[in-house]
Amino acid sequence: MSEERSKISLRSGGKRKGRPALKISGPILQQEAGPREPPGRPVAEDAPRPRPRPPPQSSAKTSDLVKRRYSTRFNNVPADFDPTANPVPSLPSLDHYSQARAQDRRPPLSRGGRSESAGGGGPGLQVDARALRDPNLVPEQYVAEILSEATEDEIRDYEAALRKLKSRASTDLQQSVYQNRTQFIKISKEAEKLKGEMRTLRNLMAELKSNTTALRSASNSVEDTGFNGQISVGLSRRDKRSSVADRTALWSSQMQALYKNVEGSQKFLPNTPGRHVVQNAGPWVELDNATYRSRRAMQIFLLNDHLLIASRKKRKTDGPAAADSRAPMTKLVADRCWHLLDVEVVDMAGSSESSSGRNKLADAIMVRGGGQNESFIYRTEKPEDAEKAALILNIRKRVEELRRNLQSEREATNKAKETINYFASRDPGLLQKTELLETLSDIKDMLIEVDGKQQNLRWVESQMDELDIHIALQQIEPAVALIEKLKSLAYGLRNNVIAQDFISFKVDERRAKLAGLVVRELVRAHNQQKKTKQNVSWLTRLGFDDRAREAYLEARSQTIQKRSRQCIFQGNLDQYIWEISFVYFTIIRNTVSCFQACFPPPMMSACVKWAKEEVDAFNAILARQLSGESEGGEAWTRCMETAREHAGMLSEVGLDFRNLVGQKAVGASPHVPSGLGIVGAQAA
Repeated sequence: MSEERSKISLRSGGKRKGRPALKISGPILQQEAGPREPPGRPVAEDAPRPRPRPPPQSSAKTSDLVKRRYSTRFNNVPADFDPTANPVPSLPSLDHYSQARAQDRRPPLSRGGRSESAGGGGPGLQVDARALRDPNLVPEQYVAEILSEATEDEIRDYEAALRKLKSRASTDLQQSVYQNRTQFIKISKEAEKLKGEMRTLRNLMAELKSNTTALRSASNSVEDTGFNGQISVGLSRRDKRSSVADRTALWSSQMQALYKNVEGSQKFLPNTPGRHVVQNAGPWVELDNATYRSRRAMQIFLLNDHLLIASRKKRKTDGPAAADSRAPMTKLVADRCWHLLDVEVVDMAGSSESSSGRNKLADAIMVRGGGQNESFIYRTEKPEDAEKAALILNIRKRVEELRRNLQSEREATNKAKETINYFASRDPGLLQKTELLETLSDIKDMLIEVDGKQQNLRWVESQMDELDIHIALQQIEPAVALIEKLKSLAYGLRNNVIAQDFISFKVDERRAKLAGLVVRELVRAHNQQKKTKQNVSWLTRLGFDDRAREAYLEARSQTIQKRSRQCIFQGNLDQYIWEISFVYFTIIRNTVSCFQACFPPPMMSACVKWAKEEVDAFNAILARQLSGESEGGEAWTRCMETAREHAGMLSEVGLDFRNLVGQKAVGASPHVPSGLGIVGAQAA
């Protein structure tokens, strides 16, 4: 009994495999000194023996726990219990149980982490966009892993999902490219605008610098000393304070003083706008190029673009100036003059040394250049004079400024040529507009106000590009609206005639092109009143309403001729006249009706004139066909009645031409006046 209890487990089963089993064993005898060894295993005498176990609980207590676990207590059945009142439902069959288990069973997860019934790449396969974006993805390995256990249908669905993802990615790429292109164009326009603003800022800064320089030179202008030839500006303090605003007058007074004090200077330096004196370097001495000995006394004047060398000579004692005791004993005579870009000024300091150790040319400069590439050496009269350093520094500044101005002029000229070539290449018609073509260089930086913003002509060109795109794509309504906008813009530039002519020329050229496109569409769809009304409206807004009227009526005349030629005479005169008259007067009626709906009322007279001409054409056909019949005969009468009956259809649109029908057939006298037959009330 003890051995059987030792084999019983209280918690045996699949759900309790992870937990330790509780086994019931028999009572252990207290007299055993140590644990029992399994049979068949010898125990060494010298081996250490384990610690003895504590005595286990009694088996009676364990049995009581087992009884409590497997015992259930039921209450006594009540006396009024009726087993038929609430019958116990029968157990479901095994098939039903297995179906329920199959329904409750969830589908296994796919390798993508979702259930196989989820949509996407097919049943059981999902397209993982994040995995496909991985730059380290190995396609062969990824496909082998994903499709290793997939069926043929799943592979096809997965391929279809990949194609959809590819198409969507291609669409997104196209949209991204279009957006990037739009942003690039916008950024280019902003960069062009910023470039123009920076150019304007540079010009303003250059003007500010020149004004500041003029103010400084005016404040430091030399006083008049009379005898030594110094130039007297003679400006008062008030004039000096206003020299920035009146810079031109200051420069003019300087040049007049130069002409007065230096004889012959006007021959070398004619008075041109902007020319002025920068520095009067004072007295100098010209040296011999070989011996470095003094030759004659000179004086140097630096202008903004020239270098003037004047020699000092004594005045004649017998001249009229000798009687004036206040006149100086020497005079200045212009000797040489060079443009600053044609000469080179070299500092001679350190080129040679004397025996005493002092440099003979320490205060000298060499002027080299001119047409014959000559060189002249000049030395200051005072040793270590500060005028030499100031002269060299000012010459360098002016040369650099002249080079910048020359470069700016070249850039401006090249830009003007590029502007002319640009506009002329885009619109060859400008080559015939000589006056407008000459003004393109003047309007390249011109700004016009558009909706409160300053825009240049490049903006106008961008609008023309957009207009050309609308015309090329036959987007009539946006093109007409843009033309109206540009026309109103040109009309508002009354004070800027050049820009107004330029914009008007470009708009008129594209307006005529668009009008030709709409006229072709009008001729093609002249029998559809809705399209005709829209085309006429566009041509009216473009200013081609007369052309629309002529094109429409011409198209309707061609339709009458085409339909009338389809009527074939087969021997029955009555039938032929009926067909011809029906074609003529039906088309005339429909044309007048459509004309009234599409064109403004003042143009109605042109439509009535056209209808009268078509009735005359019908009368010519009628007279030719009835020429073989006697007037007043039975056949003649039937044909005339048929024609007048069909002419009565014109009364529906306010016209009455029944009296005009058959005039040539009856030989009406040309002296009888015949009106257009307009019904007054309806025509009005």
